[in-house]
Amino acid sequence: MIRMPLATASLLAIAISLAGCGEGKDKTAAAPAPTPAASTVAAPAAASKVDEAAAKAVVAHYADIVFAVYSDAESTAKTLQTAVDAFLAKPDADTLKAAKAAWVAARVPYLQSEVFRFGNTIIDDWEGQVNAWPLDEGLIDYVDKSYEHALGNPGATANIIANTEVQVGEDKVDVKDITPEKLASLNELGGSEANVATGYHAIEFLLWGQDLNGTGPGAGNRPASDYLEGKGATGGHNDRRRAYLKSVTQLLVSDLEEMVGNWKPNVADNYRATLEAEPVDTGLRKMLFGMGSLSLGELAGERMKVSLEANSPEDEQDCFSDNTHNSHFYDAKGIRNVYLGEYTRVDGTKMTGASLSSLVAKADPAADTALKADLAATEAKIQVMVDHANKGEHYDQLIAAGNTAGNQIVRDAIASLVKQTGSIEAAAGKLGISDLNPDNADHEF
Repeated sequence: MIRMPLATASLLAIAISLAGCGEGKDKTAAAPAPTPAASTVAAPAAASKVDEAAAKAVVAHYADIVFAVYSDAESTAKTLQTAVDAFLAKPDADTLKAAKAAWVAARVPYLQSEVFRFGNTIIDDWEGQVNAWPLDEGLIDYVDKSYEHALGNPGATANIIANTEVQVGEDKVDVKDITPEKLASLNELGGSEANVATGYHAIEFLLWGQDLNGTGPGAGNRPASDYLEGKGATGGHNDRRRAYLKSVTQLLVSDLEEMVGNWKPNVADNYRATLEAEPVDTGLRKMLFGMGSLSLGELAGERMKVSLEANSPEDEQDCFSDNTHNSHFYDAKGIRNVYLGEYTRVDGTKMTGASLSSLVAKADPAADTALKADLAATEAKIQVMVDHANKGEHYDQLIAAGNTAGNQIVRDAIASLVKQTGSIEAAAGKLGISDLNPDNADHEF
């Protein structure tokens, strides 16, 4: 991917013009961090303009926040696991509703962790197994006859749940035993990034089923009876579907436990210790690069621009559950968290401490004020999406062809994200980081 500086991001944001789960499947998470990102993050700043002790305190507090966010993601995933177990013990409308609610709740802390990507390659190398999307759901389970999979995907209709052996191109793959380890091995089956067998979105599909409403109202509507055994069961192969849901949820929990360990304090040889031992400019760069790249290429580009231009609900992030408005909101919240040094934990506790904002304010108060204003403006623009969803008009309806007002809501959010990325680069420059170059994911703005 090519990374372009945003020296004129504010002007671009004003001038931005955009058109309007499809064949143009794009996987945002599984690919390793591109080489330019690695070299950009590793490069030292031209000249540090901050007090080293103050900067070290900012990086240390950032590590505290990362640990807290992943700890919350782990605990809410375990709550989801408990709800899934209760659902499997007694599959009915009430237990399915509770499992869905637990999934939505589990997304809140996890999404606020996505800003830690890009700069920290240990997260990007791990994240594809946890949150890759969009996915060809036909790999996992039955799909409607109208289903349109990613072009050229040899495993698009493999249906692991219905088969103990799947044919992928010329290869036959044994899937008789559905275990966390087996499911992990099936990601990118046949070389296709659309083959996502694990993570939040695989669980989402198993709970909601396909959303067959297009850009109309309504989410997926999988019946609880798909998990019954015996009388009243629907869907077929329910023993394997049950095993799949249990295994994929267990894998999510164990993956999050692993990442929590990487950020645990006072461990001599984990990633956190390495980060805190690095030059302070490197730590600050990783923080700012994550902010800019999530803001620009990922959230403005992959998660909004792609779906809007294609008027494609298949390209929205939480396409089965219609939870995309919350995904965008908490992704943006994560960016703001890192800059302000804040995070509100799932128990309501608010973390505060040394922040990038305090460093920038000391170097240039106007740059700090501008970025804080842009972050607040972006949150307000995405809040409009949340408000519309709460009134019944979800993200997949906003991006529908012909929905002029809905399309404009998304365009406004994209423009705000582009503008704030320019302010992130400007703030970085005040700290001596003049070549931040956030990832644009090959999008033009």
